[in-house]
Amino acid sequence: MKTAKSRTTAILVRHGECEGNREGLFRGRKDFPLNENGLAQAKALAGELAAFHTAQAIYSGPLSRAKETGRIIAEAMSIPLEIRNGIDNMSLGPWEGRPKIEIREEYPEEWSLWLSNPERLRLEGAETLEDVRRRAFAELNQLVKSHKEQSFILVTHRAVLKPLLASALDIAHPYFWRIHVDTASYSILTHEENRGYCLITLNQTKHLPNLVSEWV
Repeated sequence: MKTAKSRTTAILVRHGECEGNREGLFRGRKDFPLNENGLAQAKALAGELAAFHTAQAIYSGPLSRAKETGRIIAEAMSIPLEIRNGIDNMSLGPWEGRPKIEIREEYPEEWSLWLSNPERLRLEGAETLEDVRRRAFAELNQLVKSHKEQSFILVTHRAVLKPLLASALDIAHPYFWRIHVDTASYSILTHEENRGYCLITLNQTKHLPNLVSEWV
């Protein structure tokens, strides 16, 4: 009979809020730090995870907003934080750091794709969502093997979490706008060798004192 001990648990966290979120900018690899609200969100998230969950390790992408969120959680849970480039944010090339309203005017065809089917979006000098899906899912699978029958945390970005969840759950294209994750939310995947991945929590935000959802 299978028990909880036979499962591996991955807690998937989106970083806290940064000014790029509030100002309606495409972020990509531009290194926005957490803003004041983002720091408060990260502390609230850390308290939630420390009170109700266990984990043996925590991993974050290399950008400041992910690393700082991860550090705050790691300190609250007394676990080590490790940086992993495989869960870095999607590279958006010429769109990075720019207002979405400007992109809408300058790239009308690409903007339409972003709103309807971003899986088909191709920008010179940028990653595709398929690129992100491959590297992030490979990272998740490796960590599941390394932490068999344990729990661990990944702190990353919206454009990583969505393709990662779609890959784990085998959700067909277009999937990006069918999954929603807010800043400083967490979702929980379990893994069993004979069953694969199971989503048991999505976009948990009850711990957040001030949440502004982002839909484009």
